[in-house]
Amino acid sequence: MINPKILVTGATGKTGGAIVTQLLAKGWPVRAMVRGRDARSDLLQRRGAEVVVADIFDPGQLMDAMRGVQRAYYCPPYHPFVIQSASAFAAAARETGLEQIVGLSQWLAGPNHPALLSRQHWLIDRMFEALPNIAYTAVTPGFFADSPYLEMMPFAAHLGVLPLPVSGESRNAPPSVDDVARVAVAALLDPARHAGKAYRPTGPALLTVTEMAAIIGQIVGHKVRHVRTPLWMFYKGAKALGREPFLLSGLRYWFQDNERGAFAVGAPNDTVRELTGKDAEDFETIARRHAALPQSRQTFRTRLTVFANFLAVPILPGFDPVRDLIPWRTTAHKSSPCRRRHVWRSPTRTGRRATGVRGH
Repeated sequence: MINPKILVTGATGKTGGAIVTQLLAKGWPVRAMVRGRDARSDLLQRRGAEVVVADIFDPGQLMDAMRGVQRAYYCPPYHPFVIQSASAFAAAARETGLEQIVGLSQWLAGPNHPALLSRQHWLIDRMFEALPNIAYTAVTPGFFADSPYLEMMPFAAHLGVLPLPVSGESRNAPPSVDDVARVAVAALLDPARHAGKAYRPTGPALLTVTEMAAIIGQIVGHKVRHVRTPLWMFYKGAKALGREPFLLSGLRYWFQDNERGAFAVGAPNDTVRELTGKDAEDFETIARRHAALPQSRQTFRTRLTVFANFLAVPILPGFDPVRDLIPWRTTAHKSSPCRRRHVWRSPTRTGRRATGVRGH
């Protein structure tokens, strides 16, 4: 029996890339959808994936990408019009006769959440659930171990600090990107079993940020202490790393949720083991992978670079959700006062239309 081909959007992103890798390892044919060809997409092609370039906001391009596949992983972009992307995806799925969608959503998604992205995730879930004759499964993690916690690994490895805008006693059982991908893959391989369900993968232990810092310290060989960073400073550093403004606009609310214990509710759970047959990766295992990355290796040159970057953060341009996140620019055509064109302008990509956004 020939396995049906699976479409993976955001295929060069974090969860998308992991899903492609895991599906290929299991012998399933994969069509990897990317926004442009680069070294990452070339690597996927060498590994055996069929690579297609498509705009996740364009229904016609999505239909072309879906023809000949039966199942799909939808990775929502960090974009204020993400609901438009999902609408285009849903329309294309119906037109091409897709049998299943597995979507990346949020543990905090809800109709009244203050973060626009969380509200839109909730709407996307409801829209996909309502599609006739298409099975839908939502994967709903909270904060990953990889982000935001272990994105701070270079500072921990070289400077002995874990800078995050939350208290040291805030708790989470964060999953790894690979475990989130494993849960999505399990759903993709058995649509009938997982149709209509939502799965929240977690790590195996509920940890405070202080405990995470201690684990990282054991790995890098020196004490690491958590430093509660002002949100404005965290924004500066995240903006310098190229994080999307729409993502930053939601982070302040998710950090507040973390402080109130939202990520500790129902965590840890056995979702990863129940769906994959393997235990979830613990925080130490995930942290060791990050400590082995080039930017965290303890060489004099790398340490000097990280130290200089750390000192530069306070003088970098900041992020103001009101000033910097103007969702669209409206311009009227002279030929008709009723015709308008809405273009999202990213402050980090001046003059370019940012309809293609990196995946999770």
